[in-house]
Amino acid sequence: MNNPRSILLIALLLVSYLIWNQWQQDYAQPAAVATPATESAPAAGGTPAAVAGSEVPSANASTPADATPAAIPGAAGDAKGDLVEVSNDVLKLWIDTRGATVVRADLLAYPQQPKDYANPVRLLDDSADHYFVAQSGLASAADSAKAASHQDVFAAEQKSYALAADQPKLEVPFTWTDSASGLTVRKVFVLERGSYVLATRQEIKNDGTAAWNGNAYRQLQRVIPPAAKHGFFSSITNPQSYSFTGAAWYSPEDKFQKLAFDKFLKTPLQNRAVTGGWVAMLQHYFFAAWLPSPNTVETYTTEVRDGAFPRFTIRTMGPALNVPPGATTTSEARLYVGPKLQSSLNDVAPGLALTIDYGVLTFISEPLHWVLAKLYALTGNWGFAIILLVLLIKAVFFKLSEAQYRSMAKMRKLQPRIQALKDRYGDDRQKMAQAQMELFQKEKINPLGSCLPMLVQIPVFFALYWVLVESVELRQAPFFLWIQNLTAPDPYFVLPVLNAATMIATQYLTPTTGMDPVQARMMKMMPVVFSILFAFFPAGLVLYWTVNGMTSLLQQWIITRRIEAADKA
Repeated sequence: MNNPRSILLIALLLVSYLIWNQWQQDYAQPAAVATPATESAPAAGGTPAAVAGSEVPSANASTPADATPAAIPGAAGDAKGDLVEVSNDVLKLWIDTRGATVVRADLLAYPQQPKDYANPVRLLDDSADHYFVAQSGLASAADSAKAASHQDVFAAEQKSYALAADQPKLEVPFTWTDSASGLTVRKVFVLERGSYVLATRQEIKNDGTAAWNGNAYRQLQRVIPPAAKHGFFSSITNPQSYSFTGAAWYSPEDKFQKLAFDKFLKTPLQNRAVTGGWVAMLQHYFFAAWLPSPNTVETYTTEVRDGAFPRFTIRTMGPALNVPPGATTTSEARLYVGPKLQSSLNDVAPGLALTIDYGVLTFISEPLHWVLAKLYALTGNWGFAIILLVLLIKAVFFKLSEAQYRSMAKMRKLQPRIQALKDRYGDDRQKMAQAQMELFQKEKINPLGSCLPMLVQIPVFFALYWVLVESVELRQAPFFLWIQNLTAPDPYFVLPVLNAATMIATQYLTPTTGMDPVQARMMKMMPVVFSILFAFFPAGLVLYWTVNGMTSLLQQWIITRRIEAADKA
């Protein structure tokens, strides 16, 4: 797969795709939308205008399939409550007492910069330009009846909670009471050791004289994250700039579905009844998802709220609840806030591993990721695992590659004779082509023999490319010596230079028979172009490409020498 023509084809496809994605990021941002209820601008100090600024969904007294969740005005303005700090060994959360909303989430095992664990990745955030929160609440079926929405203030028993070493789990309760109706809502978050899953429940107790009817809802709301400032090359080679960011949901019938921010107005999700699914907001490496009870029929909806920073919401609303006087009802769900770990996500909920978006080549990428993880378990180093994976792939495609290089070696032998045909027929292309085909038939050479094996391998290359780009396990993973971060460019450009040297050596062994002069000049420029391009690519990808090129070069050299030795004999 490392002959110049195949490299050129793959390079053109890859760079074109990356440039298109970057153009989408820069020029296809969704427009703000006007709504009946106007939100105020963000308050001073970076606090978003109305943490509870989106409107509360209306309840549905019948089944979710018949729901029509039109918004009704919220009453809570832009005030905030107190923040309660909650943590286990992998998560540190801040829960706002207004709505008992999870407004901040730090992923303690994932530093923003390598080994800087004092500054972990913040996935959920209540700052204005990074706003991303997980809200939940109740919507009353009667406009006049009270309910504990994500805009109402709850009471917290403590200012902070931390999972102790001897505790298997930690419960964090919040309570809301309406003395006029006798309704009490107790919202409880449950954290376990080593888990990114929060079990949540809303306990609705009715001490009033009338039955309470309504629905429980959960929603994720965020703004478009600000684009990172990079140069041209770093923009198209930085995986974060073209990895999908937006909403997603899953249902057993429709499977995994995505909704980019610029599609929220064009193709919104409207009152989709789902049993056994989930809703999520995705970004590169990390995501948050509400996981309702698998046995309840939920209604999924998306919407956009206008403001200085338009907010995009994906919501799941549960079935109708009826709480008679003196009774208590509980609504349960789980909230996932963490990394895209392919090995464990499907154990959390069916289809959750699909949040690791490999695109149309998922059926190839998932097995490749599994093999890569096994090789890492064997070596303890992701860089060596990549090298072993390349060697394993080369072994699988050995026969195809052998046929390819044999064809190239035979073509190389014919170069003097084809040059003689060119000298004989000059500019008469028709006679030249006819004579060349007769020569190929006589020598039993298929001119496409060096291309067809390469075409079979291209899907595997792209599938592995997405594995290396999307796998959070490789994020900031060290290799050895000067490469201490496989997801960052090679700091001393050693791998790009090695790759260029490999390409030059490969060109020497590759026949240029029948090649157009312009194409031949392009081939000579390719090592320089790739060196510049790979200077900005993550080192893990360049390592894969370089090792693949070196093994291909070695294989091609051995086969070429064997054929030459046979001819001499």
